[in-house]
Amino acid sequence: MRSIIFASILGVTLGAGFAMAQPAADQDRPPVFRTEDATVKVVTVARGLEHPWAMAFLPDGRLLVTERPGRMRVVGKDGRVAPPLENLPPVFASGQGGLLDVTLDPDFAANRMLYFTYAEPGDGPERGGAGTALASARFAGTRLEDVKVLFRQQPKLSGGLHFGSRVVVGPDDKLWLGLGERYRRDEAQNLNVHLGKVIRLNKDGSVPADNPFVGRNDARPEIWSYGHRNIQGMARHPQTGPQSGRVWLHEHGARGGDEINIPERGRNYGWPVITHGVDYSGAKIGIGSEAPGMEQPLLHWTPSIAPSGMAFYGGSRIPAWRGNLFVGSLNSFLLMRVVLDGTRVVKQERLLAGLDERIRDVRDGPDGYLYIATDNADGRILRIEPVN
Repeated sequence: MRSIIFASILGVTLGAGFAMAQPAADQDRPPVFRTEDATVKVVTVARGLEHPWAMAFLPDGRLLVTERPGRMRVVGKDGRVAPPLENLPPVFASGQGGLLDVTLDPDFAANRMLYFTYAEPGDGPERGGAGTALASARFAGTRLEDVKVLFRQQPKLSGGLHFGSRVVVGPDDKLWLGLGERYRRDEAQNLNVHLGKVIRLNKDGSVPADNPFVGRNDARPEIWSYGHRNIQGMARHPQTGPQSGRVWLHEHGARGGDEINIPERGRNYGWPVITHGVDYSGAKIGIGSEAPGMEQPLLHWTPSIAPSGMAFYGGSRIPAWRGNLFVGSLNSFLLMRVVLDGTRVVKQERLLAGLDERIRDVRDGPDGYLYIATDNADGRILRIEPVN
């Protein structure tokens, strides 16, 4: 069983350093932050986006950005925000639902394909409900073409909570999709539904023959792992070392118990039977923090930081950060830096705490900088640069 690193946003840790980076006293615009290993400034790249949820860099350096109300836009290198792309499917934009993640196919330069997730409204017998869906499309400059829904979370349910979701193309060239349990906690343990699961698919939406539950009558064949709560970050580990290319994820706990996990084939990650948090009322959830046959997280945050977005930094602009994992926080208005030795957490550092912004997404830019998206009605895309 993996050892657990416990992190408190109050600065108390067991087995890991945990420090707060403060903005410099003489900061003006852009704000400057002194961190443990670098002094950085936060530059506004674009503004005027309505609750931006995810970013993906095009080969020419422009950005694709999703807005939760249901729009996808291109942001130019000059920061200009283009009109919404045409031909997106209908989106259930309510509560936490809306247009969510976007990622490019590794062969995007040749095939122009991308994948995106969204809360899909129900129809027919499911009218009034919603569920997370995954679609592919071809980027055609000002519109999406050949839009195809590859996966629909079942069942569709009423309410606007816990849709997840993130999607990455794994080292196996499969689509890995993280889903929330739609606030039906017990369903995360039910293999007959997609709620609270990691889904693994071929790029055409078909089920890989080597998925762990293929051929079982009591399980959905798309499922890779289960017992997850609300997955809000996924990233592939950089192509170095024994973790090369593996998919990492993080998920929200309730009141505490936010987790980082590495989803392994057929494994049960415990929610809601085990958790390191408690209910919002303070009541106990499940049977405790561990149980036979259920995985322990690589790291958990208690109290909760409400993590969102996740990226390994591989750039050269801030050498001391290279190989570190970065996670945005929605409720603590900060960026978490996690220093790793393999899967061991060496230390953590709270960054940008004085920025006073909900951070929804984090991406490693092709120019060597780190980028973040702020979750506001007047949201911004920000670039983190070193101060030399």
